[in-house]
Amino acid sequence: MKLAKKITPWIVFMLLLAVSMKAQSPIGKWKTIDDETGDQKSIVEIFEKDGKLYGKIIQLFRKPTEEQDPVCDECDEDDPRYNKRVLGMVILEGLKKGSDNVWEDGEILDPKNGSVYSCYIELIDKNKLKLRGYLGFSLIGRTQYWYRVE
Repeated sequence: MKLAKKITPWIVFMLLLAVSMKAQSPIGKWKTIDDETGDQKSIVEIFEKDGKLYGKIIQLFRKPTEEQDPVCDECDEDDPRYNKRVLGMVILEGLKKGSDNVWEDGEILDPKNGSVYSCYIELIDKNKLKLRGYLGFSLIGRTQYWYRVE
C-alpha cells in the first residue's frame, strides 16, 4: 500500500506531462504576419504526414486592389506549383522534429516572389510560432511570427 501511495503521484504527473506535451504541437491553423509590413497575410494549416510537418494556405487576406485568387507565376517553371493557385498550396514542407519545440530541415516557398528557402520553426508557446527562412545559414534570413487561430 505504501508503494502505491508513492507511485500514484508519479503516474499522475507523467499523464499530465504527456497531455501538456501534446498541447505543445504546431499542428493546427496559424495566422501569418508579414515581417516587413506587419500586415496579416494568410492562414496556414500545419499538418503531419509521414512523420514530417507541412503547411498549406487555407485563407488569404488580400486588399481590394490586389488579385483575390493569385497564382504563383513567380515560382520556378520546374516547380510543380508554377502557375497554380496560391490558395490551397502547400508552402511549408518536410520539417522534422528536432530538439525541444523545434522542427527543422524544411523548406518554405514565398509565393509572392517564388523563392524557396530552407527553414525551421520553433514553438515559442502554444499560440506563437517562430518561423525562420534562410539561404545557406540560418544567420542570413528572415524571421516571421505566426499566431494560432482557434
